[in-house]
Amino acid sequence: MFKHILVPVDGSKTSMLAVSKAAALAKTFGSAVTAVSVIDPYPFTGVGADFVYGQAQYAHAAAAQANAALDAARNAMTEAGVPVSTVVGEGQPVHDGILRAQQSAGADLIVMGSHGRRGLQRLVLGSVTQRVLGAVHVPVLVVRD
Repeated sequence: MFKHILVPVDGSKTSMLAVSKAAALAKTFGSAVTAVSVIDPYPFTGVGADFVYGQAQYAHAAAAQANAALDAARNAMTEAGVPVSTVVGEGQPVHDGILRAQQSAGADLIVMGSHGRRGLQRLVLGSVTQRVLGAVHVPVLVVRD
């Protein structure tokens, strides 16, 4: 049914629940799996030249965090007996990186976590999952914590 599953991960408990669901689906359908961790390459855009050094530190830390999230996903998939490809993507906003990864991988299903924020938190923090849901043309399985 699903030939290729994309799993966005950020290292959170919720994204690891999505990895677990994706592994189960991949085993059931014989699907290929790609895990992606997306970083925002320019979080300080418009702040000024004084933050250039901070930008370099951020880029290094963000890449390390993305790789740690992908390592955790790879380990969980391997433990479940499911081969997985991993990709560090870039996107500003983050959901754009997920969309590009879906298109690049040719994924026909996205399995992603949602932190379930509501009210003011959701308004202030936004929802990557909500934005992905509104932009993709493939099914999205949302895993809640």
